[in-house]
Amino acid sequence: MKSKSTKLLPIIITLAIGSAAGYAVATEVHNHNGHDNGDATLHQMPQFPIETGQSAFAAIAEIVSILENDPNTDWSQVNLNALREHLLDMDALTRGANVTMLENNGRVSFEVIGTGLTLRALQNMVPAHAKELNKMDDWLALGEATENGAVLTITPNNNSELARIKALGFFGLMATGGHHQPHHLGMAKGTMKH
Repeated sequence: MKSKSTKLLPIIITLAIGSAAGYAVATEVHNHNGHDNGDATLHQMPQFPIETGQSAFAAIAEIVSILENDPNTDWSQVNLNALREHLLDMDALTRGANVTMLENNGRVSFEVIGTGLTLRALQNMVPAHAKELNKMDDWLALGEATENGAVLTITPNNNSELARIKALGFFGLMATGGHHQPHHLGMAKGTMKH
């Protein structure tokens, strides 16, 4: 029969190895951040959260940081509430829209419906985003608000683009393009409308 100390030995060794490994990782992170190794301990490592909150809050926080660091910011024109309204639209559209895809004569239409905030989001965003999609050479886009939501119609230049449109679907198309970030900054600065 093994003694208690013999039975505990594997547990003690495991804890010691785990502690040493944890210290090594912590020290490596500490060193990687440009700090001197010295007598580094876990308590000396600065630990700052990176995430500022849920996505809309984080997007606003990022814009606020940009505005604060721009000496040319005209605070009399700043309108963060307009940005918030747009971010609410983006969230409502993503979460609440019901989409039906129709293909006809090489053209794809997305009939999108919703209620409440989703309805408002569809009517605001789909026509505006179609104008951005139209700036691309690969297709012709038309966005129209309807009583129950909106219709986004995409006519591709070739069959390979047709496959891409169908693969992207409504939500992928709504996320396509690099205009979102400048648009958000413009709304916050008061130079673009929501």
